[in-house]
Amino acid sequence: MNLLLMIFGAVIVAFLIAFVIVKYLPLKLRWLPSILLLVAAIFLGFKIYGGIMEPIIFNKEKVKKYQPVVNSLKIIRDAQVKYYEVNGTYNDNKAGLIRFVDTARLALTETRTVVERVNTGTKYNPIYVDQEVRVTDTIGYEPVLKYFEDRDYKNMFQVPGVENKEFEIEVGSIEKIPGLVVSTFRVRTPKADILKGMNESLIKQELEVKETNQIRGEYVSVGSLEEVSTGGNWPPSYDRSKGGKKQ
Repeated sequence: MNLLLMIFGAVIVAFLIAFVIVKYLPLKLRWLPSILLLVAAIFLGFKIYGGIMEPIIFNKEKVKKYQPVVNSLKIIRDAQVKYYEVNGTYNDNKAGLIRFVDTARLALTETRTVVERVNTGTKYNPIYVDQEVRVTDTIGYEPVLKYFEDRDYKNMFQVPGVENKEFEIEVGSIEKIPGLVVSTFRVRTPKADILKGMNESLIKQELEVKETNQIRGEYVSVGSLEEVSTGGNWPPSYDRSKGGKKQ
């Protein structure tokens, strides 16, 4: 909008200058407005170029700011998933979740098929048949910490690039089907905090974005309180490293 107003204003000014030249300026002085118009054209050209490039630069910079935030959310999500595997629920205690990664162990299981004789008759008239049954045995344990090697889980709740800011974390539950209540979680942080200091008009547009190839809405988030999900609201491009491999 500002760029269009600038172009419109420049056209009006150019028209007025041309009118003044033709109507009032002596012929021998008409070279002076020509220089002024040239300078104005160069200035306007720089302004138009800046107006075109600013959204492009903004989009590149926002990705650089969002990527470490998304990476931290992935660590939190993985910690929540491991916590759920052990406890059957999610955890909104930040220190407790870090402590869980440090100390907890996951059971290693093995599932095998065995044949058992099953009574398909009654107590007084038994009829035994062979039936295959799947049996799961615990064969050992492994530390949760194994899955967080070379990952900064100790500081995973600090929002990268935003001073003294931590992610918001909430847990809840929903009834997935009648009688089955399932735990849910959501971790998020406002986009506005991450993009602070950038163009205010472009930030406002960013908070309203709904395209599937962008981070939708006002927050960068993972999980949901309204549905069973451990996914984030970022597009697949944030899940790929520079080499093109999924992280």
